[in-house]
Amino acid sequence: MTARVVTLDLDGVADKAGLMDRCVRDLRLPDWFGRNWDALADVLSDPGLWSADGSEDAGEEETVVVVRNWDRYAGARPDEWATAREVFSQASALTVALALGGSS
Repeated sequence: MTARVVTLDLDGVADKAGLMDRCVRDLRLPDWFGRNWDALADVLSDPGLWSADGSEDAGEEETVVVVRNWDRYAGARPDEWATAREVFSQASALTVALALGGSS
């Protein structure tokens, strides 16, 4: 099994709107993405968006999203961060991992 790794860098993100904008940019989300929690949950669970060929069957390739520089946002907006973590943990079409240890 191979894995495609995508980085979601939250450096400088200060609020939910910034998080959604960063998701659009870093995850290359489609134009129709609604920039709200339900839309994020939907897009992270859509296997057609994460497979190499856009099909419902992602085959042997797994997509792993590594979230970096999340700690400042988490500290500033703990309730929003709790919701984001819940959405990330329920993503069924990919794996989301939180990078620890600063900006490396």
